Amino acid sequence: MKKKKAVYMEYVGVLLGTAVVAVSFNMFLVPNRIAAGGISGLGIILYFSLHVPVGLTIFLLNLPLFVLASRMFGPPFIVRGLFGAISLSVLVELLDGLPVVTDDLLLASLYGGTLMGVGIALVFRARGSTGGTVLAAQLLNKIFGFTMGQSMLSVDFMIIALAGLIFNLELAMYALIALFVSSRVIDFVQEGVSTSKATLIISDHSEQIVCRILQELNRGATVFTGKGAYTGVPREMVLTVVSQSEVPRLKAIVHETDSSAFVIVGNAHEVLGEGFKLAEHRNK
Repeated sequence: MKKKKAVYMEYVGVLLGTAVVAVSFNMFLVPNRIAAGGISGLGIILYFSLHVPVGLTIFLLNLPLFVLASRMFGPPFIVRGLFGAISLSVLVELLDGLPVVTDDLLLASLYGGTLMGVGIALVFRARGSTGGTVLAAQLLNKIFGFTMGQSMLSVDFMIIALAGLIFNLELAMYALIALFVSSRVIDFVQEGVSTSKATLIISDHSEQIVCRILQELNRGATVFTGKGAYTGVPREMVLTVVSQSEVPRLKAIVHETDSSAFVIVGNAHEVLGEGFKLAEHRNK
């Protein structure tokens, strides 16, 4: 029962994400002819050059991609992807009457890219897909061995270059801004704000440091042995994750215990477990 509910909520997440993307298209990107890559960008180009509805283009161009993908990926992937692609196609047309917020190209690029990024990230968090560039990149990766990054960049660049030829260079430059903003927002929504810090401590007094971490910070720690590449001498290393506000106290503990300790502090974008976030899919 819990698994069915989780799957249902994932489809709701895909629907919500595609609705946000559709809003970004109709209120910012399409009216200002900002074709920010992907099949949706190609849809905007065809809309202004051949008067083909954007939603119809998204649906028709995704079909052959899903036919190819059906031979390489499992049914769950195809079903989720088709649901996302169809939802986006339908919602883009249903929300066509939304008012245009601005005709300022920079504002349209920034806000349109932001909304598009939020929507796509919501779809990804729900383990869904809208097809398009991501699916094309996955196919190129599977067939030719290209990396996902290379594939997505190539497809998006070709579509933005086409927009530059069909519209003008200035609009292509704004499309690049929207694409960059959306990609950064996708990363931000998926990874979140880093509020935890992963700390690696290399010290000859690891036992005392661990005791103080347990007692004073009430945090766990893992001790393992490494070896210096230059000296070849075995050294104990302590790995612990603390909140951002606890970092100054942790540094003080290490300095007071062993002033010559080597400390690395890095961002931990997602931490699951006791004292931090619970695993989202624990019961799936």
